[in-house]
Amino acid sequence: MHKLFVYGTLKKGFSNHHFLKGAKFLGKAITKHKYALYETSIPYAYPYEKVSPIRGELYEVDTQTIRKIDLLEGHPHAYRREEVPVLLENGEEVFAWIYFYPRKRGKLNPSGEFQPR
Repeated sequence: MHKLFVYGTLKKGFSNHHFLKGAKFLGKAITKHKYALYETSIPYAYPYEKVSPIRGELYEVDTQTIRKIDLLEGHPHAYRREEVPVLLENGEEVFAWIYFYPRKRGKLNPSGEFQPR
C-alpha cells in the first residue's frame, strides 16, 4: 500500500476524485515543506519555490491505483511523482507521494490550497 497526497482535481468534490474509489481516506494534510502552487483551471505544485505548505488530502492506495494516477498525471513526463513528508491534522508526520509539475504554469496561489471556482 502507498500513501498519496492529493491537492487538486483528485480531492473530494473534484472531477478526478473517482480515481480514488476504494482508497482509504486518512485525513486532511499539508506538506511539511513549502512549495509554490500555481493554477490555471487545474493546480500545479512547483517544487523549486518556497511559498507555503500545500494543503490537500491524504489517502492510502494500492499499486494499481498509483499506476492509474501516474497515467492521468503523465508521470514522469508531465507531472513527476515524488515522496515527501506531510503532516496530518493531528500532527502525525508521514511520507507520501505527491505529483509535482517541473515548470511554473498559471497564476501563483499563495495560500497553497486549490479551491473550486
